[in-house]
Formats: sequence, structure tokens, C-alpha cells
Amino acid sequence: MRIWVREWKDNHLIKDTTITDERDDTRTHKVFNALDEACMELDLGRPIWLDNNIKEFKKNASTKFRKDSFIEEIPFDFLEFTVIEED
Repeated sequence: MRIWVREWKDNHLIKDTTITDERDDTRTHKVFNALDEACMELDLGRPIWLDNNIKEFKKNASTKFRKDSFIEEIPFDFLEFTVIEED
């Protein structure tokens, strides 16, 4: 599984990273592990999965974590989290 994580500010890509997880694990575990790893690489606190994030991710394999998903202040508009390749 490969996941692309991007920080956006004023419709411009600020930072991005791609996480690859080839372990034999469930899709859910891979998604959560990729989010943790991406947040470490981008030096961010881990966002909270709100109901709209879960619904959006189930439908599109992608979601946007906005300011309300983070406990601390973030220097961008949203964090986009997208599965780009499934196992």
C-alpha cells in the first residue's frame, strides 16, 4: 500500500511525503500506521479522525484533515491523505 500525504496552504502544496507499507497487515492498520509515520516525517501532531473524515475516506480512499482535526494550531489549511496504491 502506498499513501500520499500533502500539506496545502492557499491552494499551494507546501510539503508532501509518500508512505509505503508492504507488511502483511490489515488495511486499517496500514492506514493508521501510515498516518503516524507521515506525521512524524512532517513534524505534525496526529489528527483526529472525525465522522466526516471516516465517511469521506470510505467513499474515496482519500480525506482532508482540516484545523478542527488537530489539537494544536497548524500552519496550513488542510492535510490531504490519499491511498494511491492498494495491495
